[in-house]
Amino acid sequence: MAVLAPVYGQCAVCYSDFWQAYETVLPSKRHHAVGKDSGQTSHIEQFNCTLRQRVSRLVRKTLSFSKKLDNHIGAIWYFIHHYNASLLL
Repeated sequence: MAVLAPVYGQCAVCYSDFWQAYETVLPSKRHHAVGKDSGQTSHIEQFNCTLRQRVSRLVRKTLSFSKKLDNHIGAIWYFIHHYNASLLL
């Protein structure tokens, strides 16, 4: 079972749908289950779409697909840091 880092439990607020698995992982003080029509999940959905489009190695049928987990982690790490740096400009 996946467990979030302690820092996320202290300050992050998570909006998700009503899937019961979230209740076991996310702290109840920080988790808010909302419907799709509320608009609260649109930011993460937009980020997930951007991540899929810009990190092509996450798509199986591309030439840049890699079977090594370290390569995936590195590509995602690079994307997130570059994405966050571009928001500061």
